[in-house]
Amino acid sequence: MQLEDYFIFLAPDDIRLKGTRIGIETILFDYLFRAQTPEEIANTYPSLILEQVYATILYYLHNKETINAYMTDWLTWAEQMREEQRRNPPPVAEKLRALRAKRDGMRQVNDPQVSHG
Repeated sequence: MQLEDYFIFLAPDDIRLKGTRIGIETILFDYLFRAQTPEEIANTYPSLILEQVYATILYYLHNKETINAYMTDWLTWAEQMREEQRRNPPPVAEKLRALRAKRDGMRQVNDPQVSHG
């Protein structure tokens, strides 16, 4: 078995583990940025086996320059999506925010500990 046999290469910026919907960025983020062990990562994602986690890490180590660029692009895209969602939240998020603010306002009115100075 070749190392690449563990993966499905959907696009240059979309590499997934065969038999799962998990992208290599998920595993590598946990490994590189959260300092999780391969065992911890495998336990986090029930659709993965430990061998797949190790294969992903080994693939990264064999292709560091390419995968570092892959991860940088993914992190940049993720940040852009978070910023876009912050600027234009979905209607349901706005409704939940309004309900939470109303609930918190009611708590302050009914809480005898809150000063109504």
